[in-house]
Amino acid sequence: MAMRSECKHFESRTYANGDTMRRCNLGLAPDAPWRCPEDCAKYERRMVDVAWAHGTLVPPATPVEPDSLNDGTAAAVLDEAASIIEAAMGDVLADLNDKRKNKKKNRDKKKKK
Repeated sequence: MAMRSECKHFESRTYANGDTMRRCNLGLAPDAPWRCPEDCAKYERRMVDVAWAHGTLVPPATPVEPDSLNDGTAAAVLDEAASIIEAAMGDVLADLNDKRKNKKKNRDKKKKK
């Protein structure tokens, strides 16, 4: 199933350079920007803009779906990228905590003087 642009959780944003981002705000579309899951349990039709008249500002068409979506390669690459980011986040958080501790120690030393 293609991305459901009428879903309450769908988001699309076009940047100044012409690139367009399409995603599920809940992170439930692993094949975004091409597909939503067939039977998404969190699908909710967007009701706020039902009677609105939409202007001519339309995001570019969805890119052509790559063959790797069908064989699972794209999902594997995205899972690996997520693992790398999660592993790096541990180091980043540890560095931030160390900096905060050092900053607090330095403040405490200045107060004692």
